[in-house]
Amino acid sequence: MSTITLATRKSPLALAQSNLVAAKIRKTAGDEVELLKVVTTGDRQAAWSLEKQGGKGLFTKELEDALLSGKADIAVHSAKDLPGEQPDGLEILGYLPRADPRDVLVVRTGIDSPRTIATSSPRRRLQLSMLFPDAEFTEIRGNVDTRLRKIAQDGVADATVLAAAGMQRLGIGEWPGLEMRVLGFETMVPAVGQAAIAIQAKVGTLSHLRNCFDSETARAVQLERAFQSALEGGCQTALGVHLRGDTLWFFHDQIGLRSRPISDAEINESADTANVWLKDFGFFT
Repeated sequence: MSTITLATRKSPLALAQSNLVAAKIRKTAGDEVELLKVVTTGDRQAAWSLEKQGGKGLFTKELEDALLSGKADIAVHSAKDLPGEQPDGLEILGYLPRADPRDVLVVRTGIDSPRTIATSSPRRRLQLSMLFPDAEFTEIRGNVDTRLRKIAQDGVADATVLAAAGMQRLGIGEWPGLEMRVLGFETMVPAVGQAAIAIQAKVGTLSHLRNCFDSETARAVQLERAFQSALEGGCQTALGVHLRGDTLWFFHDQIGLRSRPISDAEINESADTANVWLKDFGFFT
């Protein structure tokens, strides 16, 4: 039995996700796991606008640096935070089974149609504007409980949007003064990799851990990330891609929301499929 050092952000959600990974490794591979808590640029710059500053790597670079320097053996990320391309020398070992990938509209109790919505995500803002065309938008940052308090108690807006998976992992099913409305894929396409927990390591290391992780989640996220990579998208881009069963859901500000049936062969050839479909959508000429 060896001891694996796991690099993680310090937020409550990041720690909850990292503890899930650690428990899985201990149970399946028999290795011990210790956490290395890291503060990322995105954590330090809590007042930054992710859209204006550019979101690529803000929540991942310091974790990746810990891997490359040898301070950590693996790093745990929310898959939706990962840029489309991996840094040289690093790879994704695998993913835990995906949780509920949907977004949740969190509204102050008694408000049917929110007039102000707080979200820092262009993807969420543009899709919500189709549901609530008269709504005004403002940015919001902070941990999940901080955002909930800002809506319920501080009244910074009538509503915000959170990932269902994050709320579930934190054990939050309700909040005083707020209503939770789950948004279906037909109205809100999730971010690439949403609800998947990614485990990253140096290329060629810790191969014995691969059997710990979920192949179906890997297959789905690989396809979604192929679209992200082809479009060079990050969290500052209004892009949503989600594979659900035999249907691919896609959103981009240039073409709006689309869905299409997809075959196993197309899923398996993810990079080729992304390029063919995006050309068909009119992105490439």
